[in-house]
Amino acid sequence: MSANTQPSAAHGSFDDGSWLKLGLYCAACGKWVSQDDEKGHHAVRLPPRLWLYTNYDCNLQCRYCLVSSSPYAERRALSVETFRALVDEAVALGVQEIFLTGGEPFLLPDIYEMIAHACARTRVTVLSNAMIIRGKRLEQLCAVNSPRLFIQVSVDDVEPGVHDAYRGDGAWEKTMEGIKLLRSNGVQVRVATTVTPELEPRVDAVRRFVQGVLGVPEEHHIVRPLLRRGFSDEGLEVGKENLMPELTVDAGGIYWHPSGTDTDLLVTSDTRSLRNALEEVARLTLAKASGGQLQAFR
Repeated sequence: MSANTQPSAAHGSFDDGSWLKLGLYCAACGKWVSQDDEKGHHAVRLPPRLWLYTNYDCNLQCRYCLVSSSPYAERRALSVETFRALVDEAVALGVQEIFLTGGEPFLLPDIYEMIAHACARTRVTVLSNAMIIRGKRLEQLCAVNSPRLFIQVSVDDVEPGVHDAYRGDGAWEKTMEGIKLLRSNGVQVRVATTVTPELEPRVDAVRRFVQGVLGVPEEHHIVRPLLRRGFSDEGLEVGKENLMPELTVDAGGIYWHPSGTDTDLLVTSDTRSLRNALEEVARLTLAKASGGQLQAFR
């Protein structure tokens, strides 16, 4: 997420999604079009972003993981060849930012090649817990670092308390070390905070901590609600009916939103064409338009 698409401090526990920058996608043309050209197109408002699930295995087993990642999860990784093709098509379609998520992407030996390929073409954010970016991994990341690159790290408390309760003992300390290492090596950091019931009374303190202690500005801190997906049996119920579509791809299909890769969010199992998937998303979005505005949660 770039500075001009990030939330400012919102009223309530979490950011309301109003920060999400929308573009105009014309399914007939197969690309995002400018506001000036809107009259000549049958365009729908969609965020010009692409999410890629690089893998599902992780060094942690977070209690609220949307896709049930863990050290025991099957990797289900995107191949480098598939990744390159998806990024190239996305850029050709007018996508302005690409997000790499998992799992823990830095478990993949090929992640640095993927980052370099994507950063050469557009803005890139990689979601990570920052716990394993040390030694050789840190060196490889620094070698492909770019002004277009951000590492987005989850921070769920100002101390180990709530963070470790959901992520495991010692996770908070290692994450703090990881953030400091990234920033001291010139890698740009963003922070994401998930508002669990235990954290809700402390959200304002976390906002102050992220800015004042970690040195991450407000425009690079997103505070999001807990969702009832994956390992989580509590939180907001979300689906196609109340999520603004953000095209999301894994090795097995293309999905409505990065909040999950369950079958209810599947758009198509054919990953060969982002354009075809976007046409379907646009069709469904237009069909739902009469039912009210969809809300963006991420």
